[in-house]
Amino acid sequence: MLIAAALSALLALAVLGVAAGAEMWRHRMVYFCCMIASLALLAGGIKHLGQTPGTGPAIILPIGLPWLAAHFRLDNLSALFMVVVNLASAAASAYGIGYCSHLPEPRRVTPFYPLFLFGMNTVLIADDAFMFLVAWEFMSLSSWLLVLADHKNAENRRAAFVYLVMACFGTFCLLTCFGLMAGGEGAYSFSAMRAAKLDGIAGFLVVLLALLGAGSKAGLVPLHAWLPLAHPAAPSHVSALMSGVMTKVALYGLIRILFDLHGHVNWAWGAAMMVIGGITAVMGVLYAILQDDLKKLLAYSTVENIGVVVIGLGLAIAFKGSGEKTLAALALVAGLYHIVNHSIFKTLWFLSAGAVITATGERDLGKLGGLTKRMPWNGVAALVGAIAISALPPLNGFVSEWLIFQSLFKGPSLPHWAMKFGVPVVGAMLALAAALAAACFVRAYGIAFLGRPRSEAAAQAHQVPATMRWTVALLAVLCVVLGAIPVTITDALSHVVTPLTGVSFAVSADLGWPWLSPVSSTRGSYSGTVLVMTGAGLCAITLLLVHGFGTTRVRRADAWDCGHKESIPESQYTGQSFSQPLRRVFCASIFAARESVDMPDPGDNRPAEMKVRIIDPIWVGLYAGIGRVVDFIADLVNRIQYLTVRRYLLMMFATLVFMLLIVAVRQNQ
Repeated sequence: MLIAAALSALLALAVLGVAAGAEMWRHRMVYFCCMIASLALLAGGIKHLGQTPGTGPAIILPIGLPWLAAHFRLDNLSALFMVVVNLASAAASAYGIGYCSHLPEPRRVTPFYPLFLFGMNTVLIADDAFMFLVAWEFMSLSSWLLVLADHKNAENRRAAFVYLVMACFGTFCLLTCFGLMAGGEGAYSFSAMRAAKLDGIAGFLVVLLALLGAGSKAGLVPLHAWLPLAHPAAPSHVSALMSGVMTKVALYGLIRILFDLHGHVNWAWGAAMMVIGGITAVMGVLYAILQDDLKKLLAYSTVENIGVVVIGLGLAIAFKGSGEKTLAALALVAGLYHIVNHSIFKTLWFLSAGAVITATGERDLGKLGGLTKRMPWNGVAALVGAIAISALPPLNGFVSEWLIFQSLFKGPSLPHWAMKFGVPVVGAMLALAAALAAACFVRAYGIAFLGRPRSEAAAQAHQVPATMRWTVALLAVLCVVLGAIPVTITDALSHVVTPLTGVSFAVSADLGWPWLSPVSSTRGSYSGTVLVMTGAGLCAITLLLVHGFGTTRVRRADAWDCGHKESIPESQYTGQSFSQPLRRVFCASIFAARESVDMPDPGDNRPAEMKVRIIDPIWVGLYAGIGRVVDFIADLVNRIQYLTVRRYLLMMFATLVFMLLIVAVRQNQ
């Protein structure tokens, strides 16, 4: 009842958003009510998380297709993702209360924002293919309208077009996937799909189409093209949800199909997913390192983290397909843990980026700097988020990636030679991605928040409204909490994976709270709680010693200036100079990165200029080629409208003969 009321309220809030007009207090009221509705949905998700499998609430409504009523159900998997979605949604809505007045066109954002939340939540509780796809399209179209909110900008229109094309492609793949699972009887309810058996080519196509459909929405390479375009175009609180949450709804669809509806996916698909995830993780972080646009950097970082999650999911499928259900449960817990973590620290960073843009009007790293002094709340919160996203202990990002590594270490024990040789390669790719992610966020945080301001806008930066500050502070605290009590989180996730893997598994079974012992009690154990308490204790002892036995005399000296006494902002490291070593090592072949120096002749007063040329191999090699093929086909089709009547009749006659031949051949088989 609570969930139904909250979803109904979101639909009503969309109407209020239309009626808000130019009155800013009405827009703030809509966001406030969205926050309340999200908190109600969050409470509903927490309430049903950990329930006994098969006992979740279900309802059938007499709407939808004539022969198929609308089925809704909330099981443990839905409840977990409802928590993930609505935790970030509540934070983004609270942030929107202060942020909406800074939008150029708030009336083009507020009505669609509640619809976006409604669409994501409805996907999670849909229990038949028709309602799932309707809600999926609801989510896609409302987010497309939010990307197009600033439609006067040509880049935003292009981003919205690419996003719409990719969304249509994903929906078409999922539609075909569900059609195959429904079979000739048209059994579109999820319960009927679970009971059906998928063998041979049908089972193969279902997995392939699920990967393409959900992968295009999640941002798997090479289907990630829309993320770096759409996320910077959307308002920052919408970008936070698209990156931190909507991509997780796509992963929910992938898990629902591969672990629940299909249920018998071959281990080879798991190996393939691990490779795809590894490539996605490395490519995503390499893309991110090259970006000077803060929001594009964050969008590519999402691609990297989606790759990390898919490595965990692929490993779980490989273990499950090989009969190693306990290890499958461990890998799935690791993947779900990283989903939870990424939804929090990526939302934190996108909201911090929105605060930076609000305060400075800039999102180019080369025009920022020194923001920690002017925006201390956002500076500290972004630092915590950077540590978490860099997978450094004791924050949450470390725990989930550490669990994925623990799962990978058991991969070579499988009897398949592809896994014995492939798992170490994927492990090396994951380690490389983690190291590059740390470098990427050292660069992002150091250039944006430390040093001296690189522009007048950065020098004049000001604090943002209180709701924008408190929101990022709350998310930063959650990053610490989720890293400090990992056993509590994994125990909750074990309830989710039990019905999906067929085995009850607890990561802390051997040593108990607060120790994670995924492999055994004698090796590979970790406790974030002990680490945090030890660190806090050492800090407290140090403070006591310093204040109790240290001198009270104060000595003042000049700050360390790295040898640069002059206060020239240009003398600092720039984003380009920071990434130059990594660009030369990793990007010379993958992105065809080339550097050239334009040195003026003697007597020419022009400044020397260094240029960097980078080519996106996926866009140039794949999407540009597809675009040329589409243009060629469109030109051919365009000629049809200029045929004579005689040729039209001839074409119709030839088509009729061709169809009759097909019918004759099928009848003789």
